[in-house]
Amino acid sequence: MPRVIFTSNLQRHIDCPERTVAGATVRAALQEVFGLQPQIRDYVLDEQGDLRKHVHIFVDGKRLRDGTHLDEPVAGTSEIYVMQALSGG
Repeated sequence: MPRVIFTSNLQRHIDCPERTVAGATVRAALQEVFGLQPQIRDYVLDEQGDLRKHVHIFVDGKRLRDGTHLDEPVAGTSEIYVMQALSGG
């Protein structure tokens, strides 16, 4: 089963421990996490269910390209990293 890992910069704002969940796609895996902790959803997805602008997801080390459908397939051994993009000025 894939592991969903939230980076420490997100964990500073909300309790989001690493989870091993079922799911054949990124969206399905995230929905499992949101089912356990619904408050995480608002930090990751916007009102339309799309990935928030400053959140990036990496699956097995590769950045997810489609933040709308989140239909990237995941394997049972996949690691899904959810991180908040940092910006500077």
